[in-house]
Parts: sequence; structure tokens; C-alpha cells
Amino acid sequence: MTTLRAQTVCESTLYVLNRQLGWYEFLRLGVGEEKTGGRNRESILADQFEACIGAIYIDQGYHVCDEILTKYMKPVFKQEKSEAVTDYKTHLQEVIQADSRKTIQYKLLEEKGPSNAPTFTMGVYLDDILLGQGTSSTKKKAEQKAAKDAFEKMAK
Repeated sequence: MTTLRAQTVCESTLYVLNRQLGWYEFLRLGVGEEKTGGRNRESILADQFEACIGAIYIDQGYHVCDEILTKYMKPVFKQEKSEAVTDYKTHLQEVIQADSRKTIQYKLLEEKGPSNAPTFTMGVYLDDILLGQGTSSTKKKAEQKAAKDAFEKMAK
């Protein structure tokens, strides 16, 4: 169920669905956001998809939402999981807890760049041991990359 949930709410999945449906064409953005490429930003289009589904639910009800989601989302579940859908954080936690009662922690190691386009480097720790690290434009993605790095190191 965790994998199914991750696949359902995955930013890249919602972005693709928004592009398929063409809802992004109706997106209203400020001048600055339009100039900096907001119309094609994955996070914005994923958020717009969620907002539209919520609005349809409130206006048209459950059955209309169910029709849309069944028609467009169900085929996504039959495809092979993309790298973006693999939840390395959950998988790493499951592996660690299967071997011990310990939990892992994610810590910010570095933040670089301007405030409007920062880059985060996160580390994943078991006790005080650095298992892996990852860098990305969001802390969440950097944590996923850190967990993936930890897996790759464990496999060696």
C-alpha cells in the first residue's frame, strides 16, 4: 500500500497527468513566475492537478472524480515504476527496522545557492553513522537520494 500511495501522490505522476489532460493551459500565474518558467515547473503542475481534482470533487461529487482518476490514473499503476516513484526512504527504514529497533534520521548537511533556487544536501544517519547523502533542489528529493545512496553502499 505504501508503494501504491507513493505512486498515486508522486509529483512527477501528477505532473504528467496534468499535461495529458491539458489543465496547465488554464493556469494563471504572476508575471515573475511566468518569466521564470513556472508554467512548466513540475511542482506547480502537480499542485494544480490536485487542486483541480479537489474542485471537481466539491463541485461535481465523488463519481465524477472517480471517473477521471480511473480513466487517467489507473493506467499509470500498470506501468513499471519510474525512479521518481521508488520510495527509497520507506524502503531503507523497513530494512533497518527488520534488522534492529533503530531508526534513521535525515539531517541537512549543506544549503547552497540563492534563496529562490537553493540546493540542499541531506545526509541519512543510523545513530551517528552517515549511511548516505544526496543533493537536490528540495529537501524531500535530497532525502530520497540520500536513502538511495545508502542502499547502493549497502549493496557493495
